[in-house]
Amino acid sequence: MSTATDAITRWATAHTPAHRPRRGARPRALGPTGGLVLLSSIAVTLLAASSALTPLYGVYQREWGFSPITTTVVFGVYALAVLAALLVFGTVSDYVGRRPVLVAALAAQAAAMVVFATAGSVSALLAARVVQGVSTGAALGAIGAAMLDIDRSRGAFANSFAPPMGTAAGALVSGLIVQFLPAPTHLVYLLLLVVFTVQLLGVAVLPETVGRKPGALAGMIPEVRLPRAARRPVAVAAPVLFAVWALAGFYGSLGPALTRTLVHSDSVVYGGLSLFALAGAAGLSVLVLREAATRTVLVLGVLALIAGVAVTLVSIGSGAGGTASAIGFFAGSALAGFGFGGGFQGGIRLVIPQAAPHERAGLLSLLYVVSYLGMGVPSVLGGVLVVHGGGLLDTARGYGTAVIVLAGAALAGLLLSGRAAVTEAVGDGGPRAVPAHGPAPVLADAAGAARADAAGAADAVTHAVPGSVRGS
Repeated sequence: MSTATDAITRWATAHTPAHRPRRGARPRALGPTGGLVLLSSIAVTLLAASSALTPLYGVYQREWGFSPITTTVVFGVYALAVLAALLVFGTVSDYVGRRPVLVAALAAQAAAMVVFATAGSVSALLAARVVQGVSTGAALGAIGAAMLDIDRSRGAFANSFAPPMGTAAGALVSGLIVQFLPAPTHLVYLLLLVVFTVQLLGVAVLPETVGRKPGALAGMIPEVRLPRAARRPVAVAAPVLFAVWALAGFYGSLGPALTRTLVHSDSVVYGGLSLFALAGAAGLSVLVLREAATRTVLVLGVLALIAGVAVTLVSIGSGAGGTASAIGFFAGSALAGFGFGGGFQGGIRLVIPQAAPHERAGLLSLLYVVSYLGMGVPSVLGGVLVVHGGGLLDTARGYGTAVIVLAGAALAGLLLSGRAAVTEAVGDGGPRAVPAHGPAPVLADAAGAARADAAGAADAVTHAVPGSVRGS
């Protein structure tokens, strides 16, 4: 009898469909790779949405008749909104979880796209930029921290690669849509609305990577929380981040007008092409330099930034434009963009390994605060100088010179203190280091390069709690 029962049981098991979902059961959660892809896509789309306005500034300016100051204010208010959100909401995901923050941020982004699509005045653009900036700032820390939670190696790479790729894609695709498709001030926002809606649905199956804990309201009080172990690396990385994002701010606000002057064309595609060259080269540098030592990445990034801006200044010349001037400008923009990517990637790789899991969102937010200060404040000052100073060309020359001086100061500080900071960042039980001049990365796990040594690096990271790494 037992044998017959066992036979029946085996037959029933063999003929029962496996993994049949129960009616009303939760969808299967995304795996690590799927989660990283979704989070990276959200970061890309957020930054693409922020740069989608760049080719449209000329369209709005012709329709509504505002000055370059208004252009830089519309651009700058976004950066300041991001900054405010980072200060207030930067650590919220450490308390309430990554998913609730992402859901709220994506819903706000969708609302901002609706306001953009129906905007009929500068005040509506400003309101939409504020909503967009606040939601982006709230999301960036949660996205970056969640990617590091899922996979420290690949997450660090995605943190460096996604922002420039999103910025480049937004500028170029928006320009093409505006130039060749109908409803130029509506369609691009409606397409982004669809993307954000799909991503919002994707977050529903994204696994939560941190547990809820009390203290969220207290954590929303603006306060700089810098782990002791990260103080010296941040001091080295901050000037570099400020310099590279100051250049990005110029290209995102006044770049289209300067490009149109040099190429003698009113095509909105050119309005986004300079930003695309800058940000696209930045993304390329992440791929090219991911195997290099952190110190090498930072030095090469700053040197490329200085050289690229110098080439663009020479190409601007008297402002007469022409083919040679345009080619030199775009080539210099790409070289400066390579420096942008190297500086941003190097700063991320130098600082992030010093954060414990509960500190990651706050520390990433701090890096973005420095970046968006550099992007927003100088660009608004540039707009004022265009109107009340020497005009667009003189402002571009002065802005470029200031970026070179700032980058030179950052390079000097890096050369004077960078070796000590990098040594400290990887010593005393932190992520395993290799010689700074060697071909392998200084922070193997942060660069995502030492795949053959992944187990050893991961073990080192596991034990690299703040107490085991000396602070300054």
